[in-house]
Amino acid sequence: MYIVSACMAGVNCKYNGGHNADPRVRKLVEEGKAIPICPEQLGGLATPRRPAEIKGGTGSDVLSGKARVVDADGLDVTGAFIKGAQEVLKLARLANADKAILKAKSPSCGCGFIYDGSFSGKLIEGNGVTAQILLDNGIEVQP
Repeated sequence: MYIVSACMAGVNCKYNGGHNADPRVRKLVEEGKAIPICPEQLGGLATPRRPAEIKGGTGSDVLSGKARVVDADGLDVTGAFIKGAQEVLKLARLANADKAILKAKSPSCGCGFIYDGSFSGKLIEGNGVTAQILLDNGIEVQP
């Protein structure tokens, strides 16, 4: 069983109200092999919402209290990102999911590379908050 970013399954849950539909992800959901999730919505954020990035590090740093997630207006949304990641982990455990396919570059779902917190499109090595919590708990994550 997979956990997948809901936006990649075609759900309009991106920060701008759109989606990033991916045929391979949609097929997994249609076949009952994947559960679509949106960490930001599970954390209590609305759709649409202001774009957010991690300032001062990566998802690992957010989880350890060394970095924050802020939106484009400077509002600290760290709590919502952590809560959403924790809820995704609960769902993954309930579904016995051992793999996740998550949206690249996202401050929640990014795996390998995320935006640097400057809202300039620059990438840094690292994972988003949800990707990191899943990896820390033995769930394989792929973009």
